[in-house]
Amino acid sequence: MADAPIGGQAVLEGVMMRGIAHWAVAVRMPEATADAVPDEAAPVAPGDRPGEIAVKEFEINRSGRRRRIVKLPLVRGVVALVESLRIGMRALSIAANAQMPEEAEELSGGIWIATIAVSVVFAVGLFFVVPVSLTSLIKGQLGSSVLFWLVEGVLRTAIFLGYLALLSRMRDLRRVFEYHGAEHKVIACHEAGDELVAERAATYPRLHPRCGTSFLLVVMIVAIFVFAPIGLPAWWLLVVTRILGIPVIAGISFEIIRFAGRNREKRWVQTIMYPGLQLQRLTTREPDKSQLEVAIAALRAVLNREVPGQLAADDMLGLEVVA
Repeated sequence: MADAPIGGQAVLEGVMMRGIAHWAVAVRMPEATADAVPDEAAPVAPGDRPGEIAVKEFEINRSGRRRRIVKLPLVRGVVALVESLRIGMRALSIAANAQMPEEAEELSGGIWIATIAVSVVFAVGLFFVVPVSLTSLIKGQLGSSVLFWLVEGVLRTAIFLGYLALLSRMRDLRRVFEYHGAEHKVIACHEAGDELVAERAATYPRLHPRCGTSFLLVVMIVAIFVFAPIGLPAWWLLVVTRILGIPVIAGISFEIIRFAGRNREKRWVQTIMYPGLQLQRLTTREPDKSQLEVAIAALRAVLNREVPGQLAADDMLGLEVVA
């Protein structure tokens, strides 16, 4: 389906799917209430009764995608990831508000902005500041810049893997991981040109080469090589370089995943991407039929508004990467 790449994200009791010009979020309404999805923009599709699927559809602003600077390698990766973060956080907000009791107030935009800020600070601190700070404690014993960046990189990757392992054991996240698996299966079903029904989607694997989990593992590995030439300056300068280097690392990782997604049939590419695929066993679970139906509803909402054959390559920014 090279003409209509699809990405997505699991949300609370639902799935967000995005195409080139549109995105949609589908959620299963709570059984105990008849709350509808908050009316932010497009009208809610039939499904605001308890247990039914409610869908909201949105257009993606593509006005800036044809600027020359956005097409440049590395830059396009950062732009795509920022756009994905913006859409993903809005989808999370919609899904969370859909599950709120009728008498509860909706989560405001300010709360979500604060949530994004705290999440970004936490991620940068845990995966970049903490590893370089801990390694700096033994910098004198290492006595080599090569050993320093190697130890720091191994420590960063270990923290990342430990963090994912911890998340995978949290019972409250299990259903989100099941919806993550549903998203992957439905996208794979669509890419194969198969019929979009739960019975067919269930036959496809829940691991996908364009998954964000694989992307994050690539980020951890790429960071080792990006920081290697910096050497052993003062601790505060090491921290600053780690923070400033994040966009560069993200851009390089984007290009790697993008290349792998386009060449997934090659055996050597499959071998390189194998660890990232296996890591998805921590962040995905086998979905049930009702969860596959939610993912299919979100994908159908996008496909119904996309126009095959009228999609420019510039409009596909980021869609070959994150599923």
